[in-house]
Amino acid sequence: MSIKVGMISYWHVHAWDYTKQAQEHGDTEIAAVWDEDPVRGKEAAEQLQVPFYENLNEMLALKDLDGVIVDAPTNLHRDVMIAAAKAGKHIFTEKVIAPTLKEANEIVAEISKQGIKLTVSLPRLNDGYTLAVQEVLNQGLLGKVTYVRVRLSHNGAIAGWLPEHFYNLEQCLGGALIDLGCHPMYLTRLFLGEPVVGVSACFGYVTGKEVEDNAAATLYTESGAIGVVEAGFVNSHSPFAIEVHGTEGTLLYGTPEEKLLLKTNRSGEENPVWTEVPVQYNRESAFHQWVGHIQNGTVADGNIETAIELTRLMEAANASAKERRVVRLDELES
Repeated sequence: MSIKVGMISYWHVHAWDYTKQAQEHGDTEIAAVWDEDPVRGKEAAEQLQVPFYENLNEMLALKDLDGVIVDAPTNLHRDVMIAAAKAGKHIFTEKVIAPTLKEANEIVAEISKQGIKLTVSLPRLNDGYTLAVQEVLNQGLLGKVTYVRVRLSHNGAIAGWLPEHFYNLEQCLGGALIDLGCHPMYLTRLFLGEPVVGVSACFGYVTGKEVEDNAAATLYTESGAIGVVEAGFVNSHSPFAIEVHGTEGTLLYGTPEEKLLLKTNRSGEENPVWTEVPVQYNRESAFHQWVGHIQNGTVADGNIETAIELTRLMEAANASAKERRVVRLDELES
């Protein structure tokens, strides 16, 4: 039985990527489109040869619609997802789940109440290098992790290929950090392996947009371990890079080659050397996981927990950059 999916907006740059995933998945099909921009929505619906709905509630009222893919502006996430949840529709959404912890908790509470399936697109959690790093950490080869740095940057703001609405502060509620920086943020938190208690962030405005195009955030833990998250829209040849340092060793990835390198005192050698760690195959995509949760009646507990924590860290980072101080996570309204 095919799972019929409605598209909630084509605002995000990855909306057509998720459309393609739904088209290529053997158990899903795109059945309807709503968009806050009717012109864009109608064009997408015509291309897909499915109905366009100017009223979101009309689309959500369709009895044979099983779920929705949310690619709406970040500032609309709470309203459209709560509406979808109340209509009993399963939800696959682009990150972040919401701009604030309070809104994220409201969304998750409604989803839990309605018993529907939610999965947030956090794709780098499923990549082979992430799984390989986790395996090394699980083996204790780095000892106590003391420092994590993850960087992801591109040239979208200087090469002109990012859509103009990605610089709209009202819709995005941020720039490079809340968009691209989501990935290094959840990876840094994952590799730290312990709760973050405070965040300090600084934003740069190289191209003069109303959102930041250059950003760094520092994550603090009670144990003294530190995480550094870097993101930008103004770099032409900046490799995706991971560094994980511990009391007994170091892991490096993407500096600049896509190889995972390890040097550890626990290698059994008197003079440790750098060795390449095999990178595993990718885990199935977040979209495929969502479909599996719908079909099997399971819940994406880990994914949702990570998505809530990501929102918490992003809200703290935005507040830190604005107020120019360290923001403790326990300050945030929940």
